[in-house]
Amino acid sequence: MTQYSEKRSILVTSALPYANAPLHLGHILEHTQTDIWVRFQKLTGNDCVYVCADDAHGTPIMLKAEELKITPEELIGQVFEDHKKTFKEYRISHDNFHTTHSEENRELSESIYNSIDSKGLIEKKLINQLFDTSREMFLSDRYVKGQCPECGAIDQYGDNCEKCSATYSAIDLQNPISVLTGTEPIIKESEHMFFKLSDLKDQIIDWLDRSNIQEPVRNKLNEWLDGELKDWDISRDAPYFGFKIPGYEDKYFYVWLDAPIGYLASHLNYLKQTNQESLFEDYWKPDSTSEVFHFIGKDIMYFHTLFFPVMLANANLKTPDGVFVHGFLTLNGEKMSKSRGNFISAEDYIKNLDPDYLRYFFASKLGTGVDDIDLNLEDFKQKNNSDLVNKYANIASRSAKFINKNFDGRLSSHLDTPELYEEFKEAAKDIANLYERLEFSKASREIMSLADKANQYVDSKQPWILIKENGNEDLVQSICTTSVNLFRVLTIMLMPIIPGFTKNALEFLNDEELSWQDIDSPLLDCNVEDFKAIITRIDDSQINKLLEN
Repeated sequence: MTQYSEKRSILVTSALPYANAPLHLGHILEHTQTDIWVRFQKLTGNDCVYVCADDAHGTPIMLKAEELKITPEELIGQVFEDHKKTFKEYRISHDNFHTTHSEENRELSESIYNSIDSKGLIEKKLINQLFDTSREMFLSDRYVKGQCPECGAIDQYGDNCEKCSATYSAIDLQNPISVLTGTEPIIKESEHMFFKLSDLKDQIIDWLDRSNIQEPVRNKLNEWLDGELKDWDISRDAPYFGFKIPGYEDKYFYVWLDAPIGYLASHLNYLKQTNQESLFEDYWKPDSTSEVFHFIGKDIMYFHTLFFPVMLANANLKTPDGVFVHGFLTLNGEKMSKSRGNFISAEDYIKNLDPDYLRYFFASKLGTGVDDIDLNLEDFKQKNNSDLVNKYANIASRSAKFINKNFDGRLSSHLDTPELYEEFKEAAKDIANLYERLEFSKASREIMSLADKANQYVDSKQPWILIKENGNEDLVQSICTTSVNLFRVLTIMLMPIIPGFTKNALEFLNDEELSWQDIDSPLLDCNVEDFKAIITRIDDSQINKLLEN
């Protein structure tokens, strides 16, 4: 009997997509990685809740709404519905998808701010900011570009460099230009609130020492910690779309303060919906035994690994148990770009291909590293056709026709080769460990190695020859029953990655409610349904259509 650990209580989040545009495949990469891990946790019996939300505040939202001649609330409402629809199409299994523009988030943001302020960790400072005289507004970090003050890279935004990952103040940019008007901004003074991060280095190190952090990420954090930590500007001047800071009429929380608090707000909203609101305090108290894990891209790890943990700690709340970081998504070896014709939107992909193909491809590339992942379309086609069609689905199609035609869909009461089934059961332990450690590429390789063994087993037994001789009926039935059960084990193993295709498989198996523990017991002496194609091959015409849009 396979042994499973005590049931865990886990909260999982993905980074919040920004509420001013449709989702792109980079969002789908991140949410797929998260979703695979969440589905695995649920499949093994853990209490795992997956929450997310739209990041609905900031200057870009305000300006986009102005451009469309609608209110910011109308804009984020439209985008919210579009994002929910797209995630559902890609089989992302959020337990709750919320918005940061919510009363839960407003109350939590104000409460956390007041807590850290009461500890003397908020300091008012007069600062110089870039001001666009044409628009008569201070420029947020995303609305000014220039040369990175650290590495000299051009065309970098005013908060961090995409080339060297340095963070800085926008006024430190060399040759700054307003993105809004193309003019050179002036420097203007304003009073801002700062979170005194520079006082909290020891707390950050303590959190880092006891948290689940990938080695490359840990190394980068240590680089930052070896240097001087700067206090964090957490306020923005009007005009701005967001929450007002308590006690001020013209000051707003910087979006990066209330956005990560949106994880807690979405969780609270979920608990309200499920009549479990009383659990929130138990869950988020500092000594809670529940676990919290964030999945993010490497461009925002500074905020999630330095600011957010110590902000929670100083508000007397639970800090994350781990932050899992992934790289960017490229297409055919190049950065995605609409202007260069090297771009596939999430909407265009879903019009042409099943999302499970993309889910499987991403899984085959995802591990614990933070290297960029390339969506090479030829590799994408070959991998899906080779692994999912020729290996996995082929096992069922080869055996089902004998079970359906010769035995009225009835499986044998025994396996022909029980030792092979035991080998698959034993392999499930290692594959479960790979899933747990986010080694999805290794897990998928191991699963396909087992699929090869299952196909080799059928090849060696040759039921198509045995069935021609009278007296071999029981033997053929038990061989095909073994093959079908190996397919069933592989189906359970693949359920976190390809939930749509495995749903088709479970309909054939007539066994719709499965868990990881069901690997322990084969399916015997029962009926399966008539076999229908589980997965179809990807052809070149489908690939070509992806790049035509």
